[in-house]
Amino acid sequence: MALLLLAPASCVSGPKPTAPTAGLPVPAGRDPEIRVGLVVVAGSVWVGGGAALAVTGPDGSHLWMIPPGETWQVAVAGNGFNFASRGWTSAPLEAVTLTPAESNPLIRVNGRDYRGSAVILRSGAGITVVNRVGLESYLLGVVSAEMGRRGLAEQAAMRAQAVVSRTYALRNLGRWKAQGFDLVATVADQVYSGQGAETPEGRAAVGETRGRLLTYEGAPIEAFFYSTCGGRTADGFEVFRGAARPYLRSVPDQAANGSVYCSISPRYRWHEEWTGEALRSMLQRYLPPVTGVRSVEVREISNMWVTRRSSSGRVDQLTIGLGGPEVRVEGPVIRQVMRLNSGEPLRSTAFNLVATVGSQGVTHLAVDGMGSGHGVGFCQWGAVGRARAGQGYEQILAAYFPGTRLERRY
Repeated sequence: MALLLLAPASCVSGPKPTAPTAGLPVPAGRDPEIRVGLVVVAGSVWVGGGAALAVTGPDGSHLWMIPPGETWQVAVAGNGFNFASRGWTSAPLEAVTLTPAESNPLIRVNGRDYRGSAVILRSGAGITVVNRVGLESYLLGVVSAEMGRRGLAEQAAMRAQAVVSRTYALRNLGRWKAQGFDLVATVADQVYSGQGAETPEGRAAVGETRGRLLTYEGAPIEAFFYSTCGGRTADGFEVFRGAARPYLRSVPDQAANGSVYCSISPRYRWHEEWTGEALRSMLQRYLPPVTGVRSVEVREISNMWVTRRSSSGRVDQLTIGLGGPEVRVEGPVIRQVMRLNSGEPLRSTAFNLVATVGSQGVTHLAVDGMGSGHGVGFCQWGAVGRARAGQGYEQILAAYFPGTRLERRY
């Protein structure tokens, strides 16, 4: 008996494709505002501790001032929330805005500084904090958080990331509209760490590419990105349903001499092993939520093997024998089932495996893999390698998103 599992897009970590937009209503010379969910449905949050913050109500009325250096707690209270500081507690509120009250234009939320302003909302069972900030200022907190510190010879990779991140943000404005913001500040969209993550290199990359984004047929593209492709990128449809775009196709990440641009990545090649007991424990925990197989059915792993690969060579179907039935796991869900001892998903689906089978089933599993991430679109370490080889950011973007146009929208 074989159980066939198709991978829904909702099981894929990271951004999912959205419908193309008709255009961008961006005022000439000015970047649009973006709303970032910094804290989503939490029981409490700490604000302040840096510059003075003005607290205003939904109608713009001044409520009070958080003095410089003081940290106040905001906690759920009934159907709203209240502020508390040094024995004082405010009346319940449903929404407020925090704005810098000094020349230092930063707000501090949970110990981290951000540009712009912050809106605190009662959302569901908790509190949500939304950073309202100009897109270019937002990118200052994204580019270096995503790429780390880079040298002068790698600046083209930083510029390419700035264009990719700007394109992603504009394409996905309103993605989380029902929750009161556009994007979240994690890998579910792109990492946004605020002012503390900014570097001179990142600021330069954002400034030098201001307003520039990638388009296809006049609309911002699906600007997927990840750490390391391992030597070849993946077709969009291998990972994301609905992402069969002409510019999201599998391409080699190699120079003319055959060297791989992302081979400088610490995750270019990797190796993982599981004992039979560790493998069974892992599958008992992670296989049932995505296959419907009950945990008690995962008693003996009789075998495990690759039954199908994608056009880019990644594992597209993995079959697991359970002594009786065979369970087939497909696409990106494979990474959610095959996890490291730390609980993190397998680095990529570009791997080979060897299962040692004894009288009691699999006694040892070894996996040799390539790359890190889903593999669709922009390879961050490949971009660094290309920059070191002398490629400009325009050339780097054209390599990972063939057929797109680099346009300036503001």
